[in-house]
Amino acid sequence: MAKHEPRMVRHTVVFRLLDVLRVIDLTPHMRRIVLGGPELTGFLSAAPDDHVKLFFPNSQGQLARPTMGPQGLVFPDGVEPSPMRDYTPRIHDEANGELTIDFVLHGDGPAATWAARAAPGQQIAAGGPRGSYIVADDYDHYLLIGDETALPAIGRWLEELPANARATALIEIPEAADRQALQSHAHFDVQWLDRRHGDAATSQLLEQALAQWQVPEGDTFYWIATESRRARAMRQWLNDERGIEKEHVKATGYWKAGPEDD
Repeated sequence: MAKHEPRMVRHTVVFRLLDVLRVIDLTPHMRRIVLGGPELTGFLSAAPDDHVKLFFPNSQGQLARPTMGPQGLVFPDGVEPSPMRDYTPRIHDEANGELTIDFVLHGDGPAATWAARAAPGQQIAAGGPRGSYIVADDYDHYLLIGDETALPAIGRWLEELPANARATALIEIPEAADRQALQSHAHFDVQWLDRRHGDAATSQLLEQALAQWQVPEGDTFYWIATESRRARAMRQWLNDERGIEKEHVKATGYWKAGPEDD
């Protein structure tokens, strides 16, 4: 295998009905919901930034689960489709039949509203992951950049890095109380960037920290996830100003600023 060669693994899309087992408030703006049930059998997530599509109750309180058609998702006729959002599988405990999803509590959209009210015994539908983009594990350093919406993926990234890896995480959070105790077998350090309840769409804390970061020797992989315009801008800056090859950067918009953002 060539140096730093990524792999794309495709999965068969399965739609599941899952039960809420436990609800844990991690920080003021992050709620952990542990899901389970017999339909979780066979679940597979091979990369730390995978996403599952979660389906929330529609306006009638129904969970309308789709099927996968030739042109995409197909919902049952005559039924209002369930609102859907993408979330990171934070922890998959196959032995105990549990899937953990961390929700950022903000706004009043369907996901945040459901998460704020979730309780054991309730149900939610999930589909995927559809595929996993597996980054090579032979980089000299990994720089993980993201706001609170990226924190579940960053936490999983750190936990899954091999012991000989080195990583830095630049994490922007609403307030200091939103820090989490992150763990890893790798050598890593974290810079927590306190937004002090400022606007997440226009903040420049991540951009400033990235510009000030001292690039270590060797090859670095850059992973970025935040508001879509900010993610694109940081990727472009790395390409244009730092001369980083595009293959060494993965930047994803985890949300888009707007009145209907969730």
